[in-house]
Amino acid sequence: MELNVKTLEGKDAGTVSISDAIFGLEPREDILARMIRWQLAKKQQGTHQSQTRGEVSRTGAKMYKQKGTGRARHHSARAPQFRGGAKAHGPVSRSHEHDLPKKVRALALRHALSAKLKSEDVIVLDQLVASEAKTKALSGAFASLGLTNALFIGGAELDNNFKLAARNIPNIDVLPIQGINVYDILRCGKLVLSKAAVEALEERFK
Repeated sequence: MELNVKTLEGKDAGTVSISDAIFGLEPREDILARMIRWQLAKKQQGTHQSQTRGEVSRTGAKMYKQKGTGRARHHSARAPQFRGGAKAHGPVSRSHEHDLPKKVRALALRHALSAKLKSEDVIVLDQLVASEAKTKALSGAFASLGLTNALFIGGAELDNNFKLAARNIPNIDVLPIQGINVYDILRCGKLVLSKAAVEALEERFK
């Protein structure tokens, strides 16, 4: 399969060959959903925690004598039913991560790339390079390409001027090829790949 390559200025820069095994699959929503759930669970901090009966700062003495008051039998004011007491079965600090086979993760990335190409939301640029770190100049180039919400994937090394100029533009993200992931691909409107990124993906999945 051939894709047209453009420059940042919107001019034609030839074509690039892409593999059907990476960009030509029929997207499966179940695999994509599993991958996104895995990514978001891994990202979750899990630092929420409430105090148990052994942690609240209240006396552990018996509230009042056992018999003769006509009231219920209680011991410590740390019990969950009392104001200022502990929380019963509250959240504890834990990891939300779960396992997902490496092969499923690799397959999910290929399905995400295929889904973007199927919806005609993939653009290939010859290189992601800016002559100077000026946000105004770069945002003008993006506007001419019709890019208002996009994820840019460059090669192993990103051009520093391009990265600095793009980081102030809303809804624009720039990642090296090592950082490509399913969640960001599906979250963005357009996926913009450099030729170096396409070559790196072909090498990764060949």
